[in-house]
Amino acid sequence: MAKQFDAIIIGTGQAGPPLAKRLSAAGMSVAIIERNKFGGTCVNTGCIPTKTLIASAYAAHVARRGSDYGFAAGNVSMDMKRVKARKDEISGGSSKGVESSLRQLKNCTVIEGQARFSSSRTVTVNNEVLESDRIFINVGGRASVPALDGIHEVPFLTNSSIMNVDFLPEHLVIVGGSYVGLEFAQMYRRFGSEVTIVEMGPRLIGREDEDVSQAVREILEAEGIQVQLNAKCISLAKRNGQIAVGVKCDNGPPEVLGSHILLAVGRVPNTNDLGLDQAGVATDARGYIVVDDTAQTNVPGIWAMGDCNGRGAFTHTAYNDYEIVADNLLNAAQRRISDRIQAYALFVDPPLGRCGMTDADVRKSGRPALAAKYPMSSVGRAIEKGETRGFIKIAVDAETKQILGVAILGTGGDEVIHVLLDVMYAKAPYTTVQHAMHIHPTVSEYLPTVLGKLEPFVSGAG
Repeated sequence: MAKQFDAIIIGTGQAGPPLAKRLSAAGMSVAIIERNKFGGTCVNTGCIPTKTLIASAYAAHVARRGSDYGFAAGNVSMDMKRVKARKDEISGGSSKGVESSLRQLKNCTVIEGQARFSSSRTVTVNNEVLESDRIFINVGGRASVPALDGIHEVPFLTNSSIMNVDFLPEHLVIVGGSYVGLEFAQMYRRFGSEVTIVEMGPRLIGREDEDVSQAVREILEAEGIQVQLNAKCISLAKRNGQIAVGVKCDNGPPEVLGSHILLAVGRVPNTNDLGLDQAGVATDARGYIVVDDTAQTNVPGIWAMGDCNGRGAFTHTAYNDYEIVADNLLNAAQRRISDRIQAYALFVDPPLGRCGMTDADVRKSGRPALAAKYPMSSVGRAIEKGETRGFIKIAVDAETKQILGVAILGTGGDEVIHVLLDVMYAKAPYTTVQHAMHIHPTVSEYLPTVLGKLEPFVSGAG
């Protein structure tokens, strides 16, 4: 006989646990199911562990630059076992915290096991049948493993398996020149590895503006990272105790020899083993669950939140999915996914903060726009910190004066971006920021200066 619940949540990523707490507080009986590690990608193999590793790499990088700041740290070397232990402690603590909070939650039953739909209202886990009129899917995604020639002939790492590495690869070859690949590239270069990035496209992080892509490439190359672009036909093979990566690039050698390979070529949703067909839940060609503007699937009473719904691939979009679902369900709100403004960061050093439209988006829109660009080398706080690479770039609507898009590549860019993002959500004119008094000395205080330099948007110059 099926066990009845007011709500069933499959997965404990960034949306599932807060939803369980919200529904439980509303007096609902909740079952939440986890088949692996509590906390999902962010806690175990994504944001928290990678940013912990990046922090270790940054500390080593600054120590090596001691002479720039008037001190000498001597020979800086990495103890990778200690680096990993620090990462494990922080990441593991977060995962245990998620599990503990759920197990202590009133009206909440925590179940460990693989969940599969047996109908649109029932889920089977550990040979038990659970039933509810409200089922929420929060199963996340995993690293994509492309069908490269020779992929099954050589060992390779993904963003998940590299979390187990407690040694320094002699030469790490990273296949994929986007966000995940670039963060690991700089991290391991600072740890002491030789690093080569192999990217099929004509430039790194292809979704960004060309000036952003070029500036990030220059930052990485300045640290000794090799970049191979236009790798049209990537192949892998064992070669004298190493791994040969065939690239066939327009420029550069046709082959790169490395000690280890990291695949960073995208993500796929964890939806293939949920029995979605038994529930009648629709997916797209890539396996993402199709949802409407409120995260509801085509089946009434079933929602999909986070990476598995294809409406965002970030921790913050997953958490926002939870907020939308909970507010609409419990407060009769009218919140929509389409109301949010695209925003994210690339956590290389210096970081890139991005929100709203790119230059390409502005051009495609055809709207009259103004734009300004300002080098970080002219920002006092950046000069004082000795971190002057990058720039601030802002585009605004010439008629409404609302901010259209921002890119801040520079020290503090991942935090400063929120000043403008919040103004965008308020639909306030850019003059709100321009006329505000900001604290000195900060990066944010230069935003009025940048906005004071707005000129008609010119293709490629904004």
